[in-house]
Amino acid sequence: MTTGSCIGISTMRPCRRILGSYKSSSLFGFSPTKFKDSSSIMGIMTKSCHPKSCHRHRYHTCNSDTQIVGYISVINPNRRDFSVSGPNWGLSRSFSTRFCVNIGSIRPRVVSMIPNVASDFRNQSTSVDSHSNDTSFEKIYIQSGLNAKPLVIQKIGTDQSKLEEVTEETSDGSNINIHSFKDLSDNKVKKELSEIEKEAWKLLHGAVVTYCGNPVGTVAANDPAEKQPLNYDQVFLRDFVPSALAFLLNGEGEIVKNFLLHTLQLQSWEKTVDCYSPGQGLMPASFKVRTVPLDGSNEAFEEILDPDFGESAIGRVAPVDSGLWWIILLRAYGKLTGDYALQERVDVQTGIRLILKLCLTDGFDMFPSLLVTDGSCMIDRRMGIHGHPLEIQALFYSALRCAREILIVNDSTKNLVAAVNSRLSALSFHMREYYWVDMKKINEIYRYKTEEYSTDAVNKFNIYPEQIPAWLVDWISDEGGYFIGNLQPAHMDFRFFTLGNLWTIVSSLGTSKQNQGILNLIEAKWDDLVGQMPLKICYPALEGEEWRIITGSDPKNTPWSYHNGGSWPTLLWQFTLACIKMGRPDLAQKAVDLAEKRISADRWPEYYDTRNGKFIGKQSRLMQTWTIAGFLTSKMLLENPEKASFLFWEEDFELLQNCVCMLDKSGRRKCSRFASRSQILV
Repeated sequence: MTTGSCIGISTMRPCRRILGSYKSSSLFGFSPTKFKDSSSIMGIMTKSCHPKSCHRHRYHTCNSDTQIVGYISVINPNRRDFSVSGPNWGLSRSFSTRFCVNIGSIRPRVVSMIPNVASDFRNQSTSVDSHSNDTSFEKIYIQSGLNAKPLVIQKIGTDQSKLEEVTEETSDGSNINIHSFKDLSDNKVKKELSEIEKEAWKLLHGAVVTYCGNPVGTVAANDPAEKQPLNYDQVFLRDFVPSALAFLLNGEGEIVKNFLLHTLQLQSWEKTVDCYSPGQGLMPASFKVRTVPLDGSNEAFEEILDPDFGESAIGRVAPVDSGLWWIILLRAYGKLTGDYALQERVDVQTGIRLILKLCLTDGFDMFPSLLVTDGSCMIDRRMGIHGHPLEIQALFYSALRCAREILIVNDSTKNLVAAVNSRLSALSFHMREYYWVDMKKINEIYRYKTEEYSTDAVNKFNIYPEQIPAWLVDWISDEGGYFIGNLQPAHMDFRFFTLGNLWTIVSSLGTSKQNQGILNLIEAKWDDLVGQMPLKICYPALEGEEWRIITGSDPKNTPWSYHNGGSWPTLLWQFTLACIKMGRPDLAQKAVDLAEKRISADRWPEYYDTRNGKFIGKQSRLMQTWTIAGFLTSKMLLENPEKASFLFWEEDFELLQNCVCMLDKSGRRKCSRFASRSQILV
């Protein structure tokens, strides 16, 4: 029996699964026509069934016919796709026809198409070792900055029996609410669950999204009563992190591995606003699995991953933190599963390098902190956190430490590793010296001299003492301190940002004394920062004229709501991790117990409003997945504190030894790393 295999045009990446065997780089004995323009490359996808069996409700393999479907991205010339290394594969932007090729009868064998970077299609490996000495690989894919990523064919199995995955379909065709996952039911932690934990696990599994029959993430919110899902039905990279940790702590690793690989597929190939393309290495903010008719058919369908790089987001801002979270999650996956082979894959190693090169690119900035735009992180609205916000610096530092552990050092990466080490050393000093405030530091700022032009200046950023807000004088505790929200020339944002401060603890960006000081401050100001629902995203809220100017009169960010002083239960797992690291699990347990009293009865809201977190947010989504996952992760970390050690970092004394600053003529240290080291050793 002979089946036709159509190669058509698509603007989004389809399901990459092929049934059939192969003998050469031309695949199945035919070579597609060469095209003049190769700015975007042909990808391969499959439909693992006969033409009438690829329905949106069911995926399965069959015992006979196969359909091989390719696609060419031509609608949008700014899209960059993965390529097959070979002279016969190409693409023309002006190509606008479809053609079919008869393949013939092939005994099916399931093969997964996994993106990888290497230079030879026929001699691929998922290990970096085979290419460690391949100079052409580095020259092509790193130095020249091409975005084409050849595909690696990795054999999954042979002659598989019929496999079915049953899903429930949303109104737009995306698949969620999976009731049967083989991997999501194996190796779970054996313990007696409370009723609220059972409910949480049911909701978390119900939020799972599948792609080609495999779990790849969780939707942001899954409230069946919600009539306007907006983008909450998508898989967000930052939102999935607590879900991923909950799955990993519960012995469910496949969904996390799939997520890491599929988001790597989407790395920096979608256009943004007004035809500008993101920098190479940018990870999307989110993606959506869509089911669309195959080649105009009403009976056969294909699944595509539709990423969002910010072109659909509030403010149209590209996400800075997505790539940082991806690297952090990659390390956590290896630590909690022991599967370090994933980190060593060539495509994964290259993905890390592209993210690092994007973040470490030279620019006009003089600071080691990362310069970003407003709304480019979890606080995705205009909130005055542009420039060098604490949250991004803490995540940046964490991602750099992850990358230093994961990167395989060879001739092609040694310079990058050196740059990472140098940036870590400079960033740790910069943050500890200039972002930290306590009573002593505030008193020093209060007596600053201004307009100091020399290199010996004490007030290096020309901060005016009048910037110290009135609320801070009475609010700051004698028992501790914190890292301020932002620092730029003539500007210090003294607000307390919870996520950034928690990650300075988790990553050891702060000294041991500073880390203890943050928890001491949270404990002393419990009513302000925790209240009736953990935890305030920032404190205090912007009010009055300040709110009008800084937020642009944002009606969603009114005082003590949403990102402007709202309470976010998802921060609970990060607070728990920080507390366990600093030997204060009692503080985390207190917060978890507080949340447990209300969070289920309130139907797992996204955020809470009012100064003490008393009301459910006025526009808060219910059944918010990262609220659910954050609670479960906190519970499991407290029950298994030894696993928390895989997710945080201790102080790295090597970074403190890398100080290149010298004493000036007056004897004043320009670098306080030696002082920081003495604090740590106490």
